[in-house]
Amino acid sequence: MKAVRIYAYGGRDQLLVEEAPVPQPGDNDVLVRVVATSVNPVDWKIRAGYLKDMLPYKFPIILGWDVSGVVESVGNAVTRFKPGDAVYSRPAILRDGTYAEYIAIDANEVAFKPATISHTSAASLPLAGITAWEVLINTAGIKAGDRVLIHAASGGVGSLAVQLAKARGAYVIATTSAKNSALVKSLGADEIIDYRAQAFEKTIKDVDIVFDSLGGEIQEKSWQVLKPDGILVSIVNPPSAEHAAAHKARSAFVFIEPDAAVLTELARLVDDGKIRPIIAAEFALDDIVAAHALSESGRAAGKIVVHVGNP
Repeated sequence: MKAVRIYAYGGRDQLLVEEAPVPQPGDNDVLVRVVATSVNPVDWKIRAGYLKDMLPYKFPIILGWDVSGVVESVGNAVTRFKPGDAVYSRPAILRDGTYAEYIAIDANEVAFKPATISHTSAASLPLAGITAWEVLINTAGIKAGDRVLIHAASGGVGSLAVQLAKARGAYVIATTSAKNSALVKSLGADEIIDYRAQAFEKTIKDVDIVFDSLGGEIQEKSWQVLKPDGILVSIVNPPSAEHAAAHKARSAFVFIEPDAAVLTELARLVDDGKIRPIIAAEFALDDIVAAHALSESGRAAGKIVVHVGNP
């Protein structure tokens, strides 16, 4: 099969498109023929070696942890899925990934693809969607009427977080650039802050939940807008417990695991018209270097999807 593998940590030149063995599914696996995948920041962070102390890999590695495709075969113990089923997944991060024509995935990490969207759109959802769900629902406990600040609201995670927060009845304040403000407004944001022209920490207050996908100075300034007992949840780096205590607030850090139950809920929201994937750009698997370059630029509005096979 065609796959993208790396043999060492480093730059985009490490991404090699080559032939690789088709994975052999175990008893609890489904073998998925990949129609589409997507690029997430974790992909190039792993490629660059930023997470090598956290995630122990053996080379070569097939990157990619979003997939939408068709079940090719199932292991002896799998009863929920059958060949021909359209499925999607954020598979386990320590197994070979989705930049390939086939992937073996534990059946417990797989869900049926949303029926109303293409594989291209579905491939953009799993990692970002599970992340938004884990932050807002499982960690922050979002409820109707909460004031929620979502940073980088036009990004892959942010665009889904805005929609998920609105679906839960929250008041959504979103930071984005002026050129993406119309997009973010269309997703349901109640208030838009142009981060280039406005200092968000001086513009808003009494926020219940801050969704931090940027870290650094933005994370530090975000403490100022939280109300007492509010929560700052980061997907970049663990927020300071000392800063949380000083502001009488709470903090949390999220690094997601596969979650088929959440994918099933996200599929329902998509099919009910409550969430729509935002696609920033589409690439062929042969153009994976360009896809990584766009992701690393931080300028994509929505998700970067990679076409792998036919539907």
